[in-house]
Amino acid sequence: MTAAAPVDLSTLKLSDFLCFSIYSANLAFGRAYKPLLEEFGLTYTQYIVIVALSEEDGQTVGRLGEKLFLESNTLTPILKKLEALGYLSRRRDPADERQVLLSLTAAGRDLHERSLCVNLVEATGLTAEEFPILRKAVGRLRDNLLDATHPGA
Repeated sequence: MTAAAPVDLSTLKLSDFLCFSIYSANLAFGRAYKPLLEEFGLTYTQYIVIVALSEEDGQTVGRLGEKLFLESNTLTPILKKLEALGYLSRRRDPADERQVLLSLTAAGRDLHERSLCVNLVEATGLTAEEFPILRKAVGRLRDNLLDATHPGA
């Protein structure tokens, strides 16, 4: 693997920053998801919690936070709201009372099934070949940055 060619920093424009491209793409995703998720009364973050819990029942709050890259102080209010709406249950792990286990309720599983239509693949304008390549590259970028900023973590 080769390093990127040196760049004349004095000529950089905002549009040259990869971080800005990803940041603004994230904002665009949020805007695109908003009307689709409003139909289900969900925010994007609530939606990804539902999706993550549908993949693995009984996971801990800590495990879910790691999966979603969310700190517990951000995740806890979301979990409380989803619990109040009847979509998930939280219970103490009998084997370790310090751990809270999360599970979708029947209403949460139904919500997940109904919300599967929320899909922006077509809206991205990417081909079927491009989409997984970009998703993998962005995931690798994220992981590299996490490794660089949290060595040994």
